[in-house]
Amino acid sequence: MITTHPGEIGLDRDLLARAVDALVACSQACTACADACLSEDMVDQLRTCIRTNLDCADICDTTARVLSRHTGYDATLTRAMLQACIQACRTCGDECAAHAGHHEHCRVCAEACRACEQACAELLATIG
Repeated sequence: MITTHPGEIGLDRDLLARAVDALVACSQACTACADACLSEDMVDQLRTCIRTNLDCADICDTTARVLSRHTGYDATLTRAMLQACIQACRTCGDECAAHAGHHEHCRVCAEACRACEQACAELLATIG
């Protein structure tokens, strides 16, 4: 979709596409991880993980939607969204990594968070 936009985007289209793909994948992974945590026997020990997953999923989803709109592009808003997303992914990735030894879904989610954090950081570095 990004390559079909007729206007000037103001961002590297390949980096933007990678970031949007990573954001969508991370949102899905976080949503699924939160759901899987709710099915674990020790759900009471996963409350922070669940909350962090849901926050990260929401932030990634919103960031993907903002990055998909280019008409009237606002670099300041884009920077803020990417910074928030990087922090959310770092926090969620750390939380899931702490449970990765016991829960495969947390390991997978931590990987998705790290990949998304990296893709967003790469895009952020190109914004003037």
